[in-house]
Amino acid sequence: MADDDEPEEEEPAVELGEGPAVDGAPLARVASRLTWPQEKSRVLDKEGDAVIRTPDGPRDLADVLAEVDDTYFDRRQTFVDAVEDVIGRGPVRTAE
Repeated sequence: MADDDEPEEEEPAVELGEGPAVDGAPLARVASRLTWPQEKSRVLDKEGDAVIRTPDGPRDLADVLAEVDDTYFDRRQTFVDAVEDVIGRGPVRTAE
């Protein structure tokens, strides 16, 4: 039986490996900071200076959105899909 006065140590949900840090923020993190729906111009105002992780290395979100034809994202997944259409899907490259 556990003592109620002692905090329980929890294992991390995902074990992190050893290795170099990856530049940029995950796209999911950037998307989670916004509320939906959102116009592209508002996304640029709020998060345009964010650097996101891509399979080819970090990129400025503003540069990626310049290649997106959509001007309105009705939900989070629409935004993520549009960005991933530009940056690609797959593992993020780490420094070697």
